[in-house]
Formats: sequence, C-alpha cells, structure tokens
Amino acid sequence: MKYCAFLRGVNVKGTNMKMAEVCQVFTDEGMRNVASVLASGNILFTSEKNPEELKKLLEKAMSNHFSYEAFLFIKSQPEIEKFWNGNPFKKDESLHCYTFIGNNGIENVLMKEFEAAPKNQHEEAKTINNTFYWQVPKGNTLESAFGKILGKKSLKDQFTSRNINTFEKVLKAFGKI
Repeated sequence: MKYCAFLRGVNVKGTNMKMAEVCQVFTDEGMRNVASVLASGNILFTSEKNPEELKKLLEKAMSNHFSYEAFLFIKSQPEIEKFWNGNPFKKDESLHCYTFIGNNGIENVLMKEFEAAPKNQHEEAKTINNTFYWQVPKGNTLESAFGKILGKKSLKDQFTSRNINTFEKVLKAFGKI
C-alpha cells in the first residue's frame, strides 16, 4: 500500500531535520520506495503493515533518531485523494486553505475551537467527511485567534495541518514511487 506520513512540528521551533535523513530512518525501519515531498515532513513510502502499526513503529524510530517526541499521521493514497477532492473552498489567491490530519474526532474538537474564536474577515471552517478544512487570508494564519489555538500543547499529539496545495504535490509524487 502507498502511504504518506505527515510529521508534526518539523523544521519549526528548533526541530530541524534533513528530509534525506528522515527518509533513511524510514528505510531502516523497512519502508520501501521512500521519498519526501517538500521540506515540511511529508514522507511517501510503501508498506504492507497497517497504519496503526506504522504510526507506532515510525514515531518510535523518529523519536530515537532525532531525540525529540515525534508525532506523525499515516494516510493512504485513497485517503489523501479524499482530502484533496473534499476541499469545500474555491481557489482564491488571497486565501490559504488548510486541511487537518489527525486522530479520529479531531475535526469536532477543532470546529468547537474555531466556533469559539474571534474571526478575521474571510476566515471560514468546514468539516467534510470527517476532515476539518480552514480558510484564512494570506498573512493571517499565525495572527488569527484560531491560528494561535492550534499551537496548544494539549493538541500537539492530536493533529497536523497542511496547505491544501501540499496534497496536490503528494498525489503527483505518488505516481513516481
């Protein structure tokens, strides 16, 4: 099965990693056809193991190798296609759209937080097929009230997010592995 591991907190706040080294950790753990997409912790690979097994194995290997508490979320190619196809927002060059990947039910937690937070103009969130999507004006991602909530320590092992364009790049790269 083709998978993508989405790592949380890579190359931010002092957790710096070279993607070639991350790929080597995955290869050392028996993953095949390992490749990275962008420098933000999107690792493509193939494996016959199930996602739960892979999550435990790869989080432990990453934590040991890089001496940090690793959190990653494993999604299959069909799941990523659903994220891409489920995007409820129209493309607008003045807005960023983010998709959140995480533990079951995280979309409900995020929607509750979003609904309680003050919003900027054109800031919106929707849940489609158990996936949380957030649209925010460019330049306001980290300054928005909801953007600040996303960094809560209590949520750090619950999800990671990616710009919707990352999924397009991941899907194109799947064709190369």
